[in-house]
Amino acid sequence: MPESANPEKIHKTEAEWRELLTPQQFHVMREKGTEKPFTGALLNNHESGVYHCGSCNAPLFTSDKKFDSGSGWPSFWLPVSDDAVEATEDLTHGMRRIEVTCAKCGAHLGHLFPDGPNPTGMRYCINSASLGFEKR
Repeated sequence: MPESANPEKIHKTEAEWRELLTPQQFHVMREKGTEKPFTGALLNNHESGVYHCGSCNAPLFTSDKKFDSGSGWPSFWLPVSDDAVEATEDLTHGMRRIEVTCAKCGAHLGHLFPDGPNPTGMRYCINSASLGFEKR
């Protein structure tokens, strides 16, 4: 079981987030947008390291849990800790999905699907625009 990160919540106004984020990051992370598939900067990143939240820098995923899902977005089979991300039901766009957000700042990251590899069988399908990367 992943170790707990026990994040303290971060709250900012829309104006504060707009100052900190690029227009694309703001659209994806604060307006729950999605980058086009196969366009994200971290999709084909194969370096060893940690993927952080693009809004608050909280650690979210590690490179050893990343896999090529063929979906067009970076995919992971397990977050860095049990409390790094939050999953909630998303009924937008006429679909029933599970939205994944940063537990620390609430940034929209992507969605969770039950079609990933073992041992979890889960696929955290995450927008590159929602992530930062720190090489080990």
